[in-house]
Amino acid sequence: MTMSAGSSASYSCKQSGIKIRKREDVPHLDTCDTVTETTQMETQRAPMCVLVTGGTGLVGRAIEQVVQAQGGCGEVEQWIFLSSQDADLRDLAETRAVFKKHRPTHVIHLAAMVGGLFRNMRENLDFWRNNIHINDNVLQTAHEMGVVKVVSCLSTCIFPDKTTYPIDETMIHNGPPHNSNFGYSYAKRMIDVQNRAYFQQHGRRFTAVIPTNVFGPHDNFNIEDGHVLPGLIHKAYIAHKEGSPLQVWGTGTPRRQFIYSLDLARLFVWVLREYDEIDPIILSVGEEEEVSIKEVAESVVEALGFKGQVVFDTSKADGQFKKTASNAKLRRHLPDFTFTPFAQAVKETCDWFVANYDTARK
Repeated sequence: MTMSAGSSASYSCKQSGIKIRKREDVPHLDTCDTVTETTQMETQRAPMCVLVTGGTGLVGRAIEQVVQAQGGCGEVEQWIFLSSQDADLRDLAETRAVFKKHRPTHVIHLAAMVGGLFRNMRENLDFWRNNIHINDNVLQTAHEMGVVKVVSCLSTCIFPDKTTYPIDETMIHNGPPHNSNFGYSYAKRMIDVQNRAYFQQHGRRFTAVIPTNVFGPHDNFNIEDGHVLPGLIHKAYIAHKEGSPLQVWGTGTPRRQFIYSLDLARLFVWVLREYDEIDPIILSVGEEEEVSIKEVAESVVEALGFKGQVVFDTSKADGQFKKTASNAKLRRHLPDFTFTPFAQAVKETCDWFVANYDTARK
């Protein structure tokens, strides 16, 4: 099961670059859960302790990098990045134990069983059961321990297969998801159901983000079971070294919006600190940034300097043709947010993979 690898990391950060919100600005907080802002930050109380599940995976590593780069805030925020070695979150007792150990006030929930199209098609039941257990254990334990805020990670695959485009946050439950990954999709949808129920019954500020296809350093580059872009990077790397053709599975016509993991990480941190709605929010580049799988392959080929033949294996399934998402809600909140250009992000990811080939997940 993919949740993350390695051991947990824990550190506090400096005060620069952090916006500390006043107690009266944040609803439903217990007295020990936040800090009061003064001009000199002289009366800081009860630091915010952020527990990141799946903290050593693709998005967790990116969040850690962003928090470090921003400077953090010393006694104001402490960040703990969990790995699957710290606890099996499918097990309620282990989940409660790791929460009791770290006593978080806030949680970013990234841990999940994840995989690419073909693994989803093979293992829908496993994706359903494992993710349902993980999500219920994390959310219920957060509730039991009085966690102020949980931000969970969903996916655009949760949206109905038969729908109009662009999809937005109001359309999650309008119909069944694509049949190829219904187990994973329904399990992720249930996070939204639980978030609303915890708010209705207990006033909990649990919410979720819906990123489009995420990629970047520390991704899973497994060819058989990984997602399309890191899988293509790995295949192109091998083809380049061996002088063989690059085989792209499917027709290359499906279209996707991709978000660089470091951009997503910056948005995750913003959601944790500033976004107060229970309703989820789509984190994505705009509709105009959607690209075909053929264009993705071309970007990888250029980034790696591959000069060989590119062959499309049309006997392989394409999966869902498109799932174009609107980022209008995000833009209402952050109209000036700048995304890393796709070609630049692909190049940086390819460079990281080449430099870390021996240790990269694959």
